[in-house]
Amino acid sequence: MLNTDGSSIGNPGFLGFRGLVRNKQGDWVFGYMGFIGNATSLNAELLYSVSIWSMATQHSDAQLIATLQARVKDLEAENAKLLSQLADCHSHQMEKQLLGPDEKGMKSKKGNRKSEEKMPGNNRRCMDHHSKRYVALKVMYFGKRFYGFASEAQMEPTVESELFKALEKTRLLVGDKKDSQYSRCGRTDKGVSSVGQVIALLLRSNLKISAANNGNSGEVVLDEQNEGEIDYVRVLNRVLPNDIRILGWCPVSVDFHARFSCLSREYKYFFWKENLNIRAMESAGNKFLGEHDFRNFCKMDAANVHNYRRHIALFDIIPTDVRYDGNQLWVIKIRGSAFLWHQVRCMVAVLFMVGKGLESPNVIDTLLDTRRILRKPQYLMASEVPLVLRSCEFEDIKFMCSSDAGEALHAHLVNECQIYRLQAAIFHEALLNCVPRNDQSVVPFQGSKKKASHVPLLSRPTEPSYEERRAKLDSVT
Repeated sequence: MLNTDGSSIGNPGFLGFRGLVRNKQGDWVFGYMGFIGNATSLNAELLYSVSIWSMATQHSDAQLIATLQARVKDLEAENAKLLSQLADCHSHQMEKQLLGPDEKGMKSKKGNRKSEEKMPGNNRRCMDHHSKRYVALKVMYFGKRFYGFASEAQMEPTVESELFKALEKTRLLVGDKKDSQYSRCGRTDKGVSSVGQVIALLLRSNLKISAANNGNSGEVVLDEQNEGEIDYVRVLNRVLPNDIRILGWCPVSVDFHARFSCLSREYKYFFWKENLNIRAMESAGNKFLGEHDFRNFCKMDAANVHNYRRHIALFDIIPTDVRYDGNQLWVIKIRGSAFLWHQVRCMVAVLFMVGKGLESPNVIDTLLDTRRILRKPQYLMASEVPLVLRSCEFEDIKFMCSSDAGEALHAHLVNECQIYRLQAAIFHEALLNCVPRNDQSVVPFQGSKKKASHVPLLSRPTEPSYEERRAKLDSVT
C-alpha cells in the first residue's frame, strides 16, 4: 500500500492504491489496485496513476477517468510482461519448485507462506535440490517379529517398511520410494532372518554433483573418492530398531539392480544334530547340486512363475562350535543363482526325513524327476526361524563401514547377543524346574494322541500340477 505521501507500507513486495478496479463481472468499481513482485520498476507509473486519480476525484472529469482506465490497462500489460521475464529467471524457477504450484497468489495472504514451509511435502521438495547418488546397502535383520522383508505384505511390520521409516526420518531419502530407483536382492518370508540382504536406491549425498552430469540429474557420478560423504551406516543405525542394522554401503552405477545384478545367494539353515544321520543327509543333499526342476521342492506360484529350473552351486553340512546339553548345533549351507518360493525350507524338510531314517536319500532323485512325479507330494516345510539369508554376491561390490560406525555396530551386536543369552538362561532355568527328572514318575495325559506314523512321500496325496494350476487360472480369466 502507499501512504498519503506516496511511500510504500506493509509488504515491500506489494504496492497498492485506491482507484478503479475490475470486479468479477468486468465492471469498473472503486477499490484497491496492486502489484505483487518488484515494485521499483512500476513506482513511477503507479504514482502517475495516483495523481490522475486525485485529479479525477477532485474534478469528476470523465475524460480523466477514461485516461486512468487506459493507464490501468497499460499497467496490466506491463505486469504481464514482467511476469514473463520472471519466468525465465533462475531464482524464480527455484522458488516455484520449492513452494509448489499452489503457492501462486498466496503470498498476499498473511501467514500462508509460513504454514506452507512447515508442510512435510515442502521439505521433501527442498530435498530435491540436494546432491544424490545411487547406493547399495548391506542389511541384517532378525526376522522373528517381521511379516517378511517386502513392504507389499498384508501385515505390518516388515523389514522394508522399517527401513524406509528410518530413511525418511534421517532425510536420506530423495523424493518418494517410487522415485528412488529402489531394488532389493531377496524377498525373505515371514520369520526369516538375514545377515547379507542388499538393497539399492538413490540417497542424499554430501558430495558435489560431478561436472560429467552437467548438473542435470543432480546425481553424483560413481567415484572412488568418498571423503566427506554421509556416514550412511552410522546415521541409519542410530534410528533403526534393535533387530535391524546396516552393515555397510557401496556406491554403485545407475544400471545396478540389487536383484538382477546378483550373481549368487547363499542360505544357511541351523539345526540341532540330536539323532539325525548326517551322512545320509549329505548323500541326499549332494543330489541337489547342478541344474534341476525344483517344482516339487517349493510353494508353486503358477500365476507368476513359469520356469522352475534352478542351479545349486554349493551344498554342505558342517558343525558349529555351539553345544548345549551334549547336543551340537549344525548348519546346512546352500548356494545358488536364484531360489523359488520356500525352496530352501522344502529342501531341508525332506533332508530331515532322510536324516531320521524315514526316507531314503534316493527320494531326492525321484522328486527331481518331474516327468515321473508330476505333482508335489504334500509335506510340511521346515521351520522358518533357523533360516538365514547369509550373503548376496555381486561383481566389483565392496561394502564400506567407517571405524566409528563399525565400533558402534560391534557394540550393539555384542549387547544383543548377551540379551538373548540371558533369555536362554531364563528358559533353561524354567526347563530345569518344570520338566520331571529321571527319578520322578510321569503320568501321561489320557487324552493324548500317539505320534502319527510316517507316510512315505511317494504314497502321500499330491498337490495340483503346474499345468492343472494354469488351466484353472485360465478358466477364471
